[in-house]
Amino acid sequence: MNDWSDILHTYWGYPDFRGIQRDIIESIAGGHDTLGLMPTGGGKSLTFQVPALAMEGVCLVITPLVALMKDQTDHLRERGIRADAIYASRSRQENIRVLEDAIFGGIKILYVSPERLSSRLFQTKLRHMKVSFITVDEAHCISQWGYDFRPSYLEISRIRQLCPGAPVLALTATATPQVVEDIQDKLAFRERRVFRMSFRRENLAYVVREAMDKQEELIHILRTVKGSAIVYVRSRQHTKDVAGMLNGAGINATYYHAGLETPVKNDRQDCWQRDEVRVMVATNAFGMGIDKPDVRLVVHMDCPDSLEAYFQEAGRAGRDGQRAYAVLLWNGADDRKLDQRIENNFPTKEYIADVYEHLAYFFQLAVGDGYGVTREFNIDLFCQTYHYFPIQVNAALRLLERAGYIAYDAEADNKARVRFLLDRDELYRLRETSPGEDAVVTALLRNYGGMFSDYVYVDEALLAAHAQRTTHETYVILKELSRRRIIDFIPRKQIPLITYLQRREEEERVTIPKEVYEDRKRQFKGRIEDVVRYATNDRVCRSRQLLAYFGERQSRDCGLCDVCQAHRHEAGKKDSLKSAEESILTFLSDGEPHPIRQLHNLELPTGLIDEALRHLLAEERLHIDGFSIRKA
Repeated sequence: MNDWSDILHTYWGYPDFRGIQRDIIESIAGGHDTLGLMPTGGGKSLTFQVPALAMEGVCLVITPLVALMKDQTDHLRERGIRADAIYASRSRQENIRVLEDAIFGGIKILYVSPERLSSRLFQTKLRHMKVSFITVDEAHCISQWGYDFRPSYLEISRIRQLCPGAPVLALTATATPQVVEDIQDKLAFRERRVFRMSFRRENLAYVVREAMDKQEELIHILRTVKGSAIVYVRSRQHTKDVAGMLNGAGINATYYHAGLETPVKNDRQDCWQRDEVRVMVATNAFGMGIDKPDVRLVVHMDCPDSLEAYFQEAGRAGRDGQRAYAVLLWNGADDRKLDQRIENNFPTKEYIADVYEHLAYFFQLAVGDGYGVTREFNIDLFCQTYHYFPIQVNAALRLLERAGYIAYDAEADNKARVRFLLDRDELYRLRETSPGEDAVVTALLRNYGGMFSDYVYVDEALLAAHAQRTTHETYVILKELSRRRIIDFIPRKQIPLITYLQRREEEERVTIPKEVYEDRKRQFKGRIEDVVRYATNDRVCRSRQLLAYFGERQSRDCGLCDVCQAHRHEAGKKDSLKSAEESILTFLSDGEPHPIRQLHNLELPTGLIDEALRHLLAEERLHIDGFSIRKA
């Protein structure tokens, strides 16, 4: 089966490709380094999944999103496609098994987090793999000019050296012309080969709404626009507050942020996907990889840091092609808040060095120690201990990472752990357990060993499948078993990890280079200014503004946004005014004076008659004498 359309139809059931999908597939299959620019919802995944099935060897897919990896591998397996993933929270033995499957032909598509690329294990196994091609998803992350630069992506160019014959397919939904060039440079493209799909969304109306009371405006919008919605806010606490406010107003809402336990996040996303909850109030942790085509509305209550982020998040509305709205709520306070973000994201170099010093105290590392050491990092405890604010600490750690001192994984995903507190005989004598609890205990005993002597990492999804329960039900049962002291259950959690990439330096020797600090601060400030310009420019079509930012100059007015609607209203008003003036002049064409009250016989709105009269008198085309009027 070597025809792309046959593969597409056999595995996905689609009759044909869309847009530039076939062009990208033929390019990468021909051995060419290729960059594909496709908007959110444009079908990026098929551009590597289809050729991966036809080409000999394994397709390596590098993506920063562990949740997306899991989601895509599950969907591919359901279609009978051999896919798997390696990432930090899997055990070493699991990762070895997956890598060896890839070496011996048991896997066609292998997902890898960028942090795994530098591991000795991965690089050793990779040397024995036949790699068909390398896919770099979210490719803008490799660019120093990109809005979401990640140092771990720089490892990809080294991986190319281990697979010299494998072409690279880079994919992104958000790249300015400068970033497009930088991606190709950083990935060492052998030739410039870029395929662009227009970022224009014909069905999506972009709106900026000035609102002094954003909560009241949000309620009004949600009552006006029906259907599924996402509301983006900046902070975790704000997600909870806004969701509570909406529920109080009779609008069914829930909230989502990175700090929630994984089963809770999964349950809330599933409820929203199934339309059991209408509105998801979330930080930017929500949305990447979701597949819900009928989102009718995306509202940003707080401004994002860049137009790239805004475009990607707003683009989650209306993927089914039906009319949808992306609304940015704005008021005078936002300008000041955006300025404050510059200082929060770039604290002084003295502050950064101070955080580095206290980090060593926190981990009890002496000067000269620490190389290669990885520790869990409780940012809240750190801030309480040393009287810092989390936002600035997080920014300082990111800058220390870019300067090469540490690796900072803020969303490391640690698997759940279970240990039995009863011995096996006591367990069998238990009487007061529910059928659900029995099923979960049985699933634990059948799938894992050693739990009576030590903690064992467990997969809640696997337990759920064996116990014939949902993942959320399984999580609740494990919590109850733990409460009853039958097991000790440590839930899966996301906790930051910090790894020292070099020995601990003395505070005064910490150096943050210009390209890490001054250059990036200037870039960040520029992106903030672009957001402000977009929010305050009510003269140019919103869609045209966004497309121009991404390098599309040959665009036309969308006719849907608030600016276009205002222009249309103004044009209609001018046409009505001109028509009213012509009616008045025709009525007075006999040159005789007429009582002004007779103009109301023209059956025009009173306000329109008054405005037309003012305009004609100003042009001296009419004369008024007392209560009479005549043509000049």
